[in-house]
Amino acid sequence: MGALRAFPILLAALALAGCGTDGLTSAAADPSEGKTLFKQTCGSCHTLREAGTQGSNPVQNQSSGPNLDDAFAASRLEGFDESVIREAVRDQIEFPVPPMPEDLLGDSAADAVAAYVALVAADPNAKVAEAGGGGGGGGGGNDAKSLFTSNCGSCHALADAGTSGTVGPNLDQSKPTFEKAFAQIKNGGGAMPPFGGQLTDEQIRALARYIVRVTGG
Repeated sequence: MGALRAFPILLAALALAGCGTDGLTSAAADPSEGKTLFKQTCGSCHTLREAGTQGSNPVQNQSSGPNLDDAFAASRLEGFDESVIREAVRDQIEFPVPPMPEDLLGDSAADAVAAYVALVAADPNAKVAEAGGGGGGGGGGNDAKSLFTSNCGSCHALADAGTSGTVGPNLDQSKPTFEKAFAQIKNGGGAMPPFGGQLTDEQIRALARYIVRVTGG
């Protein structure tokens, strides 16, 4: 959601302007829905403890997006109101800084994600029940579809998973083989980071089998 340095600057600007729930975000947005959407759309790029996402590349010590717990830690300590954090996140979605894609979420979905992140980021005690009864967890356990939506869906389109990412190939069209899918997930390549350091081989095999099965690769 933009460069890490943008968050403190944006928070300060919003606080000085007195922005809060009168800004972009609806105060009635549902954090539970936001958790589900965050895991599906943002989790492969952003680390957030409560969501169980690890949007990082531990092999190269790089991250495709800010660790949101780290990004808002100082703001929590300084006593920023939750509404200010919510507006900062919503503004980053509305006006993304590359490499974050544009038009990532519709207005109501963006409101829900912003409400969720504002509620839980940098709060070690925060807990939000996922919409539809889903739980948290580290990247989706071993359920292949959950693994895909949590780790891959924001970058790849896959009809069976209901994802429409455009950063990486449309998997329904590319139809990778098991061997190609496994190697790409484990080792990365091109703009894709390797997931071998954050997913087990069993999880990667489950992901590869799932992709091949639902695309006919």
